Amino acid sequence: MTNEYRALSVHLLTATGAVFAMLAMLAAVDARWDLMFLWLVVAFAVDGVDGPLARHYNVKTYAPQFDGVLLDLIIDYLTYVFIPAFALFKSDLMSGWTGWAAIIVITFASAMYFADTRMKTKDNSFSGFPGCWNMLVLVIFALEPNHWVSLGLVTVLAGAMFVPLKFIHPIRTERWRPLSLPIALIWTALAGWTAWVDFNPGPLVHTALLITSAYLLLVGIAQQVIPQRS
Repeated sequence: MTNEYRALSVHLLTATGAVFAMLAMLAAVDARWDLMFLWLVVAFAVDGVDGPLARHYNVKTYAPQFDGVLLDLIIDYLTYVFIPAFALFKSDLMSGWTGWAAIIVITFASAMYFADTRMKTKDNSFSGFPGCWNMLVLVIFALEPNHWVSLGLVTVLAGAMFVPLKFIHPIRTERWRPLSLPIALIWTALAGWTAWVDFNPGPLVHTALLITSAYLLLVGIAQQVIPQRS
């Protein structure tokens, strides 16, 4: 296989995320939230591996006719933002006007964030919360907190998209990656299992899901506070 075909195959892998997004959306329309999140977890896994493959096979050189960054952003908006927001609203986990407020804040703020050219930091982390609403909404489905708690989380994280707080990329952020990457993999497995058992995985998994979510959410801020040794 030539370098051109290898690079093209990475773009094709990335594009499968659009198919998984459609499958997730079809499940969401039928209120099959467990199946919807399973497809989103698959899309999340694809998103985790296509970037390293793209860099390994140098897609910018060997398949420059396709913009992998743009393709990734389109699919990420569907799988990280649009479909989770739809599920949060249609599931009635946020009642009355709080549901409307959540989907408006999530979709509007995320559209602006995804178009912001300053979203990446020098160490390949994110400047501001990177719009991973799929992760938050899955935790809300699993724990079913009061709708005021959910609205508070949505509001705080939407605001955090536009402040100079760092949020790691588990694969690309080198600092603490030996810890961050396994935790991200554990979170993915926990999320898949939680969806598989229809959001009733038991208190142990709930606790592990909360701990790994908190780590991935706060570790970048911790890195800003704790100076790096030279």
